Amino acid sequence: MSESNQDAALEEQIAQWRAFIRRRQAIHAVDVAELEDHLREQVAGLMANGLAGDEAFLVAVKRMGNMDSLSREFAREHSDRLWKQLVATPAGTSASPWRFETDAWVAVGLAVAAAASIKLPTLFGLRIEAQETFYLRNLSLFVLPFLAGYFAWKRRLAPRTIGWLGAAFVVAGVLANLPPFAPTGKHPDPLQALHLPIALWLAVGVAYAGQRWSEVSGRMDFIRFTGELFIYYVLIALGGGVLTAFMALTFQSIGIKVEHFFQSWLLPCGATGAVLIASWLVEAKQSVIENMAPVLTRLFTPLFAAMLVAFLGTVFWSGRAVTMDRDLLIGFDLLLVVVLGLLLYSVSARDSSAPPGVFDGLQVVLLVSALLADAVALWVIGTRIGEYGFTPNRVAALGENLILLVNLGWSTVLYLRFLTGRGSFARLEKWQTDYLPVYALWAAIVVIVFPLVFR
Repeated sequence: MSESNQDAALEEQIAQWRAFIRRRQAIHAVDVAELEDHLREQVAGLMANGLAGDEAFLVAVKRMGNMDSLSREFAREHSDRLWKQLVATPAGTSASPWRFETDAWVAVGLAVAAAASIKLPTLFGLRIEAQETFYLRNLSLFVLPFLAGYFAWKRRLAPRTIGWLGAAFVVAGVLANLPPFAPTGKHPDPLQALHLPIALWLAVGVAYAGQRWSEVSGRMDFIRFTGELFIYYVLIALGGGVLTAFMALTFQSIGIKVEHFFQSWLLPCGATGAVLIASWLVEAKQSVIENMAPVLTRLFTPLFAAMLVAFLGTVFWSGRAVTMDRDLLIGFDLLLVVVLGLLLYSVSARDSSAPPGVFDGLQVVLLVSALLADAVALWVIGTRIGEYGFTPNRVAALGENLILLVNLGWSTVLYLRFLTGRGSFARLEKWQTDYLPVYALWAAIVVIVFPLVFR
């Protein structure tokens, strides 16, 4: 075998090993790159001692220390490979016990700090009940800096990166509270309250991925983390709701009303602190949690596809015009965001080396239906702008639907190429991760430019 063929075969084996490790989620996602570097160093050393590429790979996998249990499972799954005899030994050496006490204490400490930060303005007379506008526009600033700090500590980010992240949050705080960006009326600006967290979430992603943010796998890991955080946060919120109901019931039995305590302390402090706790749980139990998002995706993808097909078919056969007020249009856009989320998590959970299947066909049906639904939404927005003129809400909705149209449209093209054998699934994965900053950029434009243009 020529040297180039040996290199290609070795790279294929390493790619299979990497895909297996990431798919099983038996180790932390951000450690896969480090483990791969260690594997490559072992392979290079063995080849320098005269072993062929295949032989060096087999021995290096065997020598991966705490990875022995994974290596044996890998061998069982690829039983047709010669190196099964070298790896699948009966001896069982389990992975070293995982230590999480330090992470837990840091997460709890930051959760307490986040909960305290949302009560800090009350020292200056800004009570939650009377200053709804202030708290809504600053809500993300009470939580996300602490979450970014947790990942900056955990990933051991360079001081320069930490400085840039800190500057981003400082600028966000200025934009949220100083004229002309901060609203001066009694009612909060929904555009700012919605888009500022979207823009700052990208800063959290940089802290989460660390040095791997420039890689597709690093950004995809952040997408997985976002979905799993949402799932765990909802579960914590449901549990907190049950706890609150029972607490109110028990104290009511002795004639004590705790509604004020709930509204002023338990709800705001618990909601902010729970973000840190849920993030720690995602990090700590990643091998379990990461199975939840793919299961939900496979459950709801055919349901959402059927619903959109039924809606579009009804519009076509009935000939009824689509009329939407502001609330319906917002709900319609949220539906498209959910569809995009289903696409993202199906991409993140799929083995990129697997051939096309039935579920991939359902994904294309969902994408095409979402494209047509987005076109309907754009037509409605254009009609409203033509009749009533430009407003911040309509321009924001127009921009967001155009961004979704581009993402869904090119995703459809890439998915069709994959189904027809003219492209790889990795290109679709790269497109989704490369497109993430576009959403953050548009959110920043809404927060910074819109207050200056639409005074």
